Amino acid sequence: MDRKVAFMPLSRMRVDSAPAKISLLALPETTPGALYGLHEIFSSVGVAWHEMTGEAISVRRLETSIVARDAAPYPSLFGPPIAPQARLCDAGQADLVIVTDLALAPDGSPRGRWEEEAAWIRRQFEGGAVVCSVCTGTIFLAESGLLDGVEATTHWAVTHFFDEYYPDVKLHPERILCPAGPEHRIVTGGGAGSWTDMALYFVARFCGAAEAVRIAKIFVLGDRSEGQLPFAAMTRVPRREDTVINRCQSWLADHYSEPNPVARMAALSGLSERTFKRRFKAATGYAPIDYVQALRIEEAKQMLETTAEPTDVIAGAVGYEDPAYFRRLFKRATGITPARYRQRYRFIGMAMGAAA
Repeated sequence: MDRKVAFMPLSRMRVDSAPAKISLLALPETTPGALYGLHEIFSSVGVAWHEMTGEAISVRRLETSIVARDAAPYPSLFGPPIAPQARLCDAGQADLVIVTDLALAPDGSPRGRWEEEAAWIRRQFEGGAVVCSVCTGTIFLAESGLLDGVEATTHWAVTHFFDEYYPDVKLHPERILCPAGPEHRIVTGGGAGSWTDMALYFVARFCGAAEAVRIAKIFVLGDRSEGQLPFAAMTRVPRREDTVINRCQSWLADHYSEPNPVARMAALSGLSERTFKRRFKAATGYAPIDYVQALRIEEAKQMLETTAEPTDVIAGAVGYEDPAYFRRLFKRATGITPARYRQRYRFIGMAMGAAA
């Protein structure tokens, strides 16, 4: 579970595999909120965490573009205009295609409305793409024929479309996300706000649960009833280069769980205790003991997110012999108990299980 805390230049970060290609399909009725929100989140994968915290990570990137029948910008019914980045004929084969929510009149007919786009998404699906919809975008997927005999969800207010036009769709309007079909290559989302759940689901699916947790923390996605502290992480602060302190940081990355780490770093530095503390704060933005505790809490968070180890075991693994003291420190840092923290992020691992 050790993690180096020294900041690594972005140019030295290694990416494990080629980026996944995501096409966000824009229709004339597309509203901009989810469209641009998904674009921002997917574009942040593998980038934003490093910029925010300084932690070097290596994850698959998501190459995201807005595609439409025509590449010319056009007005949306709500909010800013839609600005496609590629035409359908130039988009190429995607790994994932998403159609977001649509502004549709409740008494309008969807029949024959999107023939070119429907043919295109069927070709994408036949070529191996995962296809999905957000909210009323499920009506488009139903019109394309891809949902015949398939379980799906949509916004609760448009179920009458399915009763009238798409009775073969196995509709579950009570669900927020509904992965379906072989290999879960069709995924539908419920209300308009389900795009945030979908974003985390696909980051977990394409880039791993750990990156989905990082994205949830960056964008404060999920349950916010307990404030922002459960999302917070040890952040990068402007710092003064100091090779002696950098050496101490590197030592601590491998020895943070050992007894008396501040005293041992001071001894390693060869400086007086007072000078060491002053230079450490100048170089890192943290007092030495605060830095140690912040690092230990980050390691504990990672173990809570990725393992089933009991809290007492985790406390010992990160350097606290007294589990009760660890729980108090953890709650002070995050606003919640270790058990509650684990519960909050467990759903992302469950999303990975659903994708299997």
